[in-house]
Amino acid sequence: MKVFFASIVSLFIFSFASAQITDSLPTIKQSGSVKKVVIDTLKLEKPIDSVKIVKLNDTLNVIMHLDSLGVFKVTDSVKILTKIDSLKIRLDALLKPYYTIQFDSLNKKDVYTPRYRMVINNINTDTTYIPLPKEKSYIVPIKRLVIDTLKVTNPITQVYIDTTKYADDPIWWQQRNSIGLDINEAAFLNWNAGGNNSISGLIKINLARSYKKLHVLWNNELFARYGLNQQEEKGLRKTEDKLEFNSTFGYRKDTVSNWFYSVKLNFKTQFTDGYKYPDTSTPISRFFAPAYLFLGAGTHYEVKQQKFSLYLSPITLKSTFVLDKNLSNDGAFGVLKGKNSRHEFGFLLESVFHKEIIKNVLMTNKLSLYTDYLNDFGNVDVNWELNFGLKINRFMRASIGTHLIYDNDIKFKDDINNDGTLETLGARVQLKQLLAIGVLYRF
Repeated sequence: MKVFFASIVSLFIFSFASAQITDSLPTIKQSGSVKKVVIDTLKLEKPIDSVKIVKLNDTLNVIMHLDSLGVFKVTDSVKILTKIDSLKIRLDALLKPYYTIQFDSLNKKDVYTPRYRMVINNINTDTTYIPLPKEKSYIVPIKRLVIDTLKVTNPITQVYIDTTKYADDPIWWQQRNSIGLDINEAAFLNWNAGGNNSISGLIKINLARSYKKLHVLWNNELFARYGLNQQEEKGLRKTEDKLEFNSTFGYRKDTVSNWFYSVKLNFKTQFTDGYKYPDTSTPISRFFAPAYLFLGAGTHYEVKQQKFSLYLSPITLKSTFVLDKNLSNDGAFGVLKGKNSRHEFGFLLESVFHKEIIKNVLMTNKLSLYTDYLNDFGNVDVNWELNFGLKINRFMRASIGTHLIYDNDIKFKDDINNDGTLETLGARVQLKQLLAIGVLYRF
């Protein structure tokens, strides 16, 4: 009975000891089908007397003695001869919750990897088992910043960016050309209020060439206008006759200032004979009779796009030419009788102003003032043109304007006594008004 009880106790102690010796498993040496285990220290909860296990799992012989400290020590060699499968199943069952068991086929042994890490609290000495990560090394991904949403304050539908910038060759010469034709017609048939059938036409040619480069300015303009009127019972009459050429050359010290030191030339004459209608036998003006030439030096002010220009010349030569013998003998246009020219020296002011006062309505104001230093200084010759151009469409234009002239050298003549002799009465204000609709082509 004592032997049976001792066998039961030994079996219990061995089971308990098997659960506590997991840390000594790496010392297991494999030799064929027999494993040898050496137990150095075994601590028991309750001390017991010497125990002798005679037989366990067919061939298990253990001899242990309890020392004074209550610790079992093996005094003899222990041989454990058991079946490998039976021992492995038992050890795996005990260690599975705490270790990962893998078999190393290269070294032909089992590898035990801990699954928990023991942490002892310094305050209450509690023991906590923290699970260990399954992998010891990880691949850390590279962080990349991606803009998910982009807010645009001013949305742009489509943008074309040209990274290459080529400088265009500067255009120093600029030109403005236009040709226009105005036609007016009136027809009557059994018209109770009366009236004469008439038709009139006016052709206009404006040519301009401008050169402006850094410090140099050179403007050239040519104006030609000629108009005729055919009226029933009155014949063909001239309504407009003008040929004018302007040239201004200027130089400035810097490219910022709009003031130029300049020299200006202005020439005016007419194409055909002029009459004091209804008398068409004696012309009162002809080609180069008169002809006016202004040549002077001064200063010229001009803003961009030539919307405004001002010319001041304190030294200006004014020459009047009358190349017709009859008009020269008559002393017309201020020349001495029998002379073909007259020269004056004085002060000249000219101004040109362009402005679009309302949409498609362009105003052009030209003013010329001249006074002679030598003869009647302060008596000013005036030449003033005010025109309004109305744009109907690309080609159709309407124009209305006035032309005022006062020249003290042009004397007005009239037959006061009706005896056929013209008498000189003095200078008069000359005024002309024009309203026309026609076509204008610019190129």
